Amino acid sequence: MLSLSLLLSSPSSSLKILTLTKRTIFSSLTTMSINLNSHVFTGNPLRSKTPKPHDPLSPSSAFESLKALLLQNPENPPPPKSPLFKVLPFRKGRPLASSSVTGDDVVSSWYLAWISLADCKGLFGKCGVQLTERSLVYLGSRAEEDVVYWAIDVSEEGGLVPELSRRQFCFVELRTLMVATDWADSLAVGALAIAGHARALLEWHNLSRFCGHCGEKTVPKEAGRRKQCSNELCKKSIYPRVDPVVIMLVIDRENDRALLSRQSRFVPRMWTCLAGFIEPGESLEEAVRRETYEETGIEVGEVVYHSSQPWPVGPSSMPCQLMVGFFAYAKSLEINVDKEELEGT
Repeated sequence: MLSLSLLLSSPSSSLKILTLTKRTIFSSLTTMSINLNSHVFTGNPLRSKTPKPHDPLSPSSAFESLKALLLQNPENPPPPKSPLFKVLPFRKGRPLASSSVTGDDVVSSWYLAWISLADCKGLFGKCGVQLTERSLVYLGSRAEEDVVYWAIDVSEEGGLVPELSRRQFCFVELRTLMVATDWADSLAVGALAIAGHARALLEWHNLSRFCGHCGEKTVPKEAGRRKQCSNELCKKSIYPRVDPVVIMLVIDRENDRALLSRQSRFVPRMWTCLAGFIEPGESLEEAVRRETYEETGIEVGEVVYHSSQPWPVGPSSMPCQLMVGFFAYAKSLEINVDKEELEGT
């Protein structure tokens, strides 16, 4: 099955024709409706379903418990029916992680470095900073474990880095974790999806600190899942913005070939599908045809949906990208490269 999950093109690319067999193409088309959770950053185990508002694990109930826990004396027992809270710190878009070697393994495995709420509160206290409920973002829960998971951005708290380093923790680029993930390890795949979701939310919070309507500061609402303008005359609600991107494998059906592109910064022999952002007023299929023609001069006829995946490792200005993959069948074969868009053919 052809996978589009890690393929992304850019304006500075060259092109390559890839020969495919008809069996490969038809096999891909007949299986494109299955295995859709196999893409990177999908299969988040914390987002399978959102609990009802009255459930202690729901965003609203968990947020109230969070406020009570942050205000209480550490020597006192936790409030009754309060779930366990775990926090994942991020610094400049990088999640806190560590690695270990188990059994006879030669290569170490990475894991997310979750810390307890009490530990997080203590670490902030050592740096002279008071941890507040508005600095934490709800990620989801595991009902079978009675645990609620949160993320926090500690980019401004440089004093935390030495303390976390002493615990053998470090902040790691999400792309690095993506490359290091063992795709046969379902726990690691799920952890990567959690980290991707958390990064997207935290980066969105950094981008939406002020209201785009009146310019006043915004405040987190619904446990960080939306923001609201603090201006009483405005009170505009702001939700995470998703930026859809089409990514397409352009196929020459008659000659069993496919068109690939290459960025100048890529390592040798690395090629990708064409891709581009959707413009206002166009459908996904129209975006596929427009982007292909603009970059290569190839006219596309039939467009067939493949699958989609979140892409939280793009630029921080667009942290919530959604890659939507397609097969695009060429109607013309003459490549006319736009030198401003592509490097060459």
